[in-house]
Amino acid sequence: MEIRVLGAHNVESATSKLTSLLIDGVLVVDAGALTSSLSLSEQERVTSILLTHCHYDHVRDIAAIALNTTYFEGNIRVYAQASTLAAISDHLLNDVIYPDFTKVPAANPSLTFSPLEPHKVEDVDGYKVLAVPVKHGAATVGYQITSGEGKSFFYSGDTGPGLSSCWEHLSPHLLFIDVTLPNRLEEHAVSSNHLTPYLLGEELALFKKVKGYLPPVVPIHLSPQFEDEIKEEVGRVALELGASITVAHEGMRLSL
Repeated sequence: MEIRVLGAHNVESATSKLTSLLIDGVLVVDAGALTSSLSLSEQERVTSILLTHCHYDHVRDIAAIALNTTYFEGNIRVYAQASTLAAISDHLLNDVIYPDFTKVPAANPSLTFSPLEPHKVEDVDGYKVLAVPVKHGAATVGYQITSGEGKSFFYSGDTGPGLSSCWEHLSPHLLFIDVTLPNRLEEHAVSSNHLTPYLLGEELALFKKVKGYLPPVVPIHLSPQFEDEIKEEVGRVALELGASITVAHEGMRLSL
């Protein structure tokens, strides 16, 4: 299983893109930097998209990939909680902001919406996908994605502290975890349901206590204006825990 980081940040600029992963060229997790990162031929290969929640930086390119898919005469299945799909229908693909691509083109709509339920394993393009609720403002899940060969990773989407109820359901070989802000902004991180490096360390220590091991960790959803500070603090967490922690960046590729 090859994981390609299309976007690793919560802010878009000339050097940073919104959060999105591409799995084996066909499965997308969150759509913040989907069309802005892939050529048209690469976009045509995409068959399914998993959305963690309805916030703009995670769903933005749904509209763009839907339009492009009309020219491919294809169909992409979008998986998310029912509330996330409803928000997209009501506020984005509502025939005002953009067409409802679950009905356009009439003969073969670009998108098919498929609701997912937390704690229920679903087969998505041959991958086993488990949605697990995490701590965030909107109804948000993380995803454990397992390949046919049994390799798996967990992606947290956006999340704040308090993942103990999450860890017991997971056994990943790799963790992608939101680390949005540096330690000095912990109060803001907690109030907006995000993590800092210190809070990440607490969650990882609990993971190790619950599961008996600690897989490699990739912090994601970084605020680029604080990135150097976050990296330095994450490095200290790695030393304290004896953990492998590598901060995500655009273009990063990982193999499981």
